[in-house]
Amino acid sequence: MNRSLKWLAVLTTIGMLFVLLGGALVTKTDSGMGCGKSWPLCNGEFVPTDITPELVIELAHRLVSGSVGIMVLILSIWTWKAIGHIRETKFLSVLSFFFLVLQALIGAAAVVWGQSDFVLALHFGISLISFAAVLLLTMLIFEVDKKFQAEKLVIDKRMKFHIIGLSIYSYIVVYTGALVRHMNASLVCKDWPLCTNGGPILPTNIYEWVQMGHRAAAGFIFIWIAYVTYIAVKHYKHERVLYWGWIISMVLVSLQVIAGAFVIFTRLNLYIALGHAFFISVLFGVFSYFILLVSRSKKNAARVQNPKPVDLSPATVK
Repeated sequence: MNRSLKWLAVLTTIGMLFVLLGGALVTKTDSGMGCGKSWPLCNGEFVPTDITPELVIELAHRLVSGSVGIMVLILSIWTWKAIGHIRETKFLSVLSFFFLVLQALIGAAAVVWGQSDFVLALHFGISLISFAAVLLLTMLIFEVDKKFQAEKLVIDKRMKFHIIGLSIYSYIVVYTGALVRHMNASLVCKDWPLCTNGGPILPTNIYEWVQMGHRAAAGFIFIWIAYVTYIAVKHYKHERVLYWGWIISMVLVSLQVIAGAFVIFTRLNLYIALGHAFFISVLFGVFSYFILLVSRSKKNAARVQNPKPVDLSPATVK
């Protein structure tokens, strides 16, 4: 595989992570209106004159998103030409660029016209889909399947159910977390894991309900992943990609939960909060790769059941 293409894929994947974390940083520092109601310029100026921390954060996020958008476009076209024969390549190429443009348009609309918190919470999730598509393209370029012998993997119904279910459910967890940030409900509950605030056990307002809804969703995904990891360790040791994939998922979700708790204990420490966003982004990337394996499983099963006949004609036998 072309070495330059591999470098571009790695840099674009890292760039997409910066886009995700940059968006989280904008939200957490309340810098969404750092450039006023002007887009793509800042306060209607090509070179801003009234510099504020919020302006720097918002403008930096726009510049990074724009630069990475160009990289994603180049990667999409290049992979289309280089490995377009691989079934998923063209779909992932379109998906990565489309959703990156979509998140940029939603961000622009939020600046110019304003949006509700429930709509803005979609912003991170849309960027996450683009990141996952770029990550999968990178894995195809590096032929990760061959390193794990995943081209022969056949996934049973039970594991398929857990993979698809957790992938969908993880997106719900992401949305609820983004909604917590956009509603400024991160510190509405001073306690953890419950939200008593010295009063009733049940939440008393919409902000507490949103915060506790996210905690409940995060708690359930932790238990679900722990259960599937147990299954993988016990029954799938011979399938390295599933065995190690679920162990990595368990580590990531554990770090996610710990970071979520420390966000409360440290009263919204910025670095811990960004780590919280980072762990869920990587976890979603792992689930996306699992989905790719599920999509190939039926084809792999057919190949295993009906292997190609060996040609024993005189021309091939020495």
